[in-house]
Amino acid sequence: MISSTIDEIAVSTDTHVVLVTLNRPAKLNAVTPEMSKELTRIALAINDDPDVRVVVLTGAGDRAFCAGSDIRALDGYDSPWDFRNRLDYCDALREVRKPIIAAINGYAFGGGVETAMICDIRLAAENAQLAASEIKLGWIGGGGMSAFLAHSAGPSNAAMMLLTGDAIDAERAKEWGLVSEVHPASALVPRALELARTIASRPPIAAETAKANLRAAFTMNFDDSMRYERDLQTICFATEDAAEGRAAFTEKRAAVFHGR
Repeated sequence: MISSTIDEIAVSTDTHVVLVTLNRPAKLNAVTPEMSKELTRIALAINDDPDVRVVVLTGAGDRAFCAGSDIRALDGYDSPWDFRNRLDYCDALREVRKPIIAAINGYAFGGGVETAMICDIRLAAENAQLAASEIKLGWIGGGGMSAFLAHSAGPSNAAMMLLTGDAIDAERAKEWGLVSEVHPASALVPRALELARTIASRPPIAAETAKANLRAAFTMNFDDSMRYERDLQTICFATEDAAEGRAAFTEKRAAVFHGR
């Protein structure tokens, strides 16, 4: 059972779905070094737990998903090199093999945008606002901001966000491809959990493989990505779940997948 050791992060589990909530609403769910350390631990636990198939990530309260790193904590590093080599929550979340759904409920600024973009599927509340806001403070994002925005929003839209630091609303984010759906705030997490349960009903090895394959499609050339996809397909085809899927299709019944 996945759990949190600090109050600033809440974790709950429903069958194969884990809901992780950044729980610092008075500070717009800004991430402290302690929270970053705990997110790293939770990410490793999620990867190690075969019962976890999908993760939903959101923020507590109705104002913010995540405002990025707690700015006041950034002066606590002894040197720029220590800052460069810090334990980073974005790095931890990128290492999660299971599908992650972001439920963006309000502000997603700075590292909050990076956190959302690391997630495989992004849903937004109607009041959501997204901003690559670091430039207003004198620096740029360091958790994949430019790459994520360029891949999803296109170079011109990414440049507009990166160079101005200004926020875009949920509908603009959907228009630019940063989020897939926009919902009333009250319906956001229920919809994310519904989607998570749908994905959790699929074969977990195939779901993790699809995630890995999609990431590879962004980093490999076309021919290499096609060969990689065929190799991953072969791995999936050899699983017990794939045999169960074929048998269930032939027998006209619902398949039951066990992640083997």
